[in-house]
Amino acid sequence: MAASALSLWSLFFAALALPVAFGNSEGDALYTLRRSLSDPDNVLQSWDPTLVNPCTWFHITCNQDNRVTRVDLGNSNLSGHLVPELGKLEHLQYLELYKNNLHGTIPAELGKLKNLISLDLYNNNITGTIPSSLGKLKSLVFLRLNDNQLTGPIPRELGAVSSLKVVDVSNNDLCGTIPTNGPFEHIPLNNFEHNPRLEGPELLGLASYDTNCS
Repeated sequence: MAASALSLWSLFFAALALPVAFGNSEGDALYTLRRSLSDPDNVLQSWDPTLVNPCTWFHITCNQDNRVTRVDLGNSNLSGHLVPELGKLEHLQYLELYKNNLHGTIPAELGKLKNLISLDLYNNNITGTIPSSLGKLKSLVFLRLNDNQLTGPIPRELGAVSSLKVVDVSNNDLCGTIPTNGPFEHIPLNNFEHNPRLEGPELLGLASYDTNCS
């Protein structure tokens, strides 16, 4: 009897620990982001890694299960770079980091955010290519990467994201051709402008999509 009571207590405490474990792993991921950023206006001052979860931190929104669903840090005078650990925020729907001074690349791990609806990284100094892994984001509606220093072609994998309604990659240094398949059929051409090496819209079968990329 005592043994079964003990095992019941063990199960009880294990159940209590589950949301804490989630909170800690998500808090750890966000705190890794904080450590990669310079924050002269102390926007991230409330990001205390000793708390049970990050749901009380400013600029973070959680659902009823204390899982992070929004990171709202647009126009916050932050500089630094994104971190691959952001890919651990499994329930994230909105990643808003526009109008800062971010540099470095877009982590391929963002392709793990299967619930992501909005990825707003516009008006930064982000370099490198647009990861093809973003084509795995089957809930994505808004992809705004304009006004950065991105290079390379527009990944063809994005053509399979049927939920996409808004794509803006203007004012970068992208190359190749503008896709016309899937959601790109309805994206206005001015959302691709001011990429001197970007051609298009592509004529299927007549031009390689990565033309001008060498």
